[in-house]
Amino acid sequence: MTTMMIKRRAAFGAMLLASCAVLAAPKAARKPAATGGLPRYGMVVFSDLCIHADSGEFGGQRITLQRFAEVDTVLYEYTAGGISWPVVASDVNIDPRGRQMYFTVRPPDEEERTISGKIADGGKTLVLDGGYCGDEAVPMRLPLVTDFGRKAGTCRACPETKKNKEKEVE
Repeated sequence: MTTMMIKRRAAFGAMLLASCAVLAAPKAARKPAATGGLPRYGMVVFSDLCIHADSGEFGGQRITLQRFAEVDTVLYEYTAGGISWPVVASDVNIDPRGRQMYFTVRPPDEEERTISGKIADGGKTLVLDGGYCGDEAVPMRLPLVTDFGRKAGTCRACPETKKNKEKEVE
């Protein structure tokens, strides 16, 4: 074997190795996060919207997160008798692992507030900081919406809090 043939084989081997690396890289980048966090691109919706059995009005809230290469956006909807118009959030922040997020909203005729939460259950639930039904011990959990055609369920009554039970005893 001449040195020319050895050099050609080495160059061919290097090109083959580089080609395999290039082809394998996009597949690794497309894999979903194994951590159970938010996907880096796309749209997810977390919602506990329901219908009050006695009044027929909506209850709960819905958070729609849109993730783009340049920016992340949040549409926040809540109920106050009826469902609100979507409020576009500002200052949207998501940790690099996609497990925590916070954003700021200013609903009409209300003070600006920051909503924050953690992703739980392998990405299937957004657990908001603060309390459910005014009880700080019970976190508010918004499930991931996977069936956008489903009907809203019936709202559950707020569980009795320790404070309410103490008031009734007095």
